[in-house]
Amino acid sequence: MLESLENMLAKGVDNALLRFGLGKGYLDAGEFARAAEHLQRCVGFDPNYSAAWKLLGKARQASGDLAAARQAWEQGLQAARGHGDKQAEKEMTVFLRKLDKHA
Repeated sequence: MLESLENMLAKGVDNALLRFGLGKGYLDAGEFARAAEHLQRCVGFDPNYSAAWKLLGKARQASGDLAAARQAWEQGLQAARGHGDKQAEKEMTVFLRKLDKHA
């Protein structure tokens, strides 16, 4: 799947959905820096993409950058609240609480 998405990107297709797919794929593969790169581009295309903010935070957390994870989740909360994505809002609230506990 990642190869076909990378091929689309190489052919000039570049949008939020493609970047989200690449970010999720690399996150699932444990390539956190590459995941974060694609997810950052995704939210650049669509700052209201709360699911992308959620995964960006996870990628940053997995890379050990807890401050960047917090920032992503806080921005994701704003995006989720802005368009009523209650599930993403709940999840990112939990992630932030866990960061606070470990701090």
